[in-house]
Amino acid sequence: MSADGSLLKMSELVEASGVPGATIKHYLREGLLPEPVKTSRNMSWYRPETIDRIRLIKRLQEERFMPLKAIKAVIEEDPEKARAMLDVEDRILERALAAERTRTSVAEVRRRYGVPDEALDRLAEIGILTPNSRGYSPSDVTIIEAMSRFRAGGYDERIGFTVYDTLRYKRALEALVKEEGDVLMERLRGGGPEPAKAVEMIEAGAEPLKDLIAALHTKLMVEEVERRR
Repeated sequence: MSADGSLLKMSELVEASGVPGATIKHYLREGLLPEPVKTSRNMSWYRPETIDRIRLIKRLQEERFMPLKAIKAVIEEDPEKARAMLDVEDRILERALAAERTRTSVAEVRRRYGVPDEALDRLAEIGILTPNSRGYSPSDVTIIEAMSRFRAGGYDERIGFTVYDTLRYKRALEALVKEEGDVLMERLRGGGPEPAKAVEMIEAGAEPLKDLIAALHTKLMVEEVERRR
């Protein structure tokens, strides 16, 4: 560190950020970091805030798979908003994971819902269910309950319905959820609610969203049946 204790050498920057020097130099060439203070031809000193900037870039690369060009645009606009984006996503994930930590045993699920073992195995193979050694998550149990109710209503293999029909909904929802995430992050970048408020809004909107999707599905199905008449 420099005599006044405020600047860092490259070796200190590497140690503090955990990012190799070659990567840091690449970020510099791409204009992602503030220029260092040069005291000689071969000696540069870096401001302490550069550490946080490097860590932010790495998180956007590794956790959000953003290319450097997109990261540069976000940082130039407002680095604090970029951090807010990550904060919101981390909080959403943390709360979602907390809700999914409880497990229902395989034996209990089989006893309670009567879905054939083969159907449960197939649902796990195609990624609809994600059981572990302790059993099924709350989301898994809700899916299994829905499958049980489908089967009770006559949606079974005898008339051609199989677990693979669930993939149709999974593909449609993957596209919807991605678009929702893109819209949320764009609005946060555009001066939307603070991270804590955004998480509250997402949680408050979960139940109305289910009702909205269900009602739209019914409406569209009626329109489709009428169209085919």
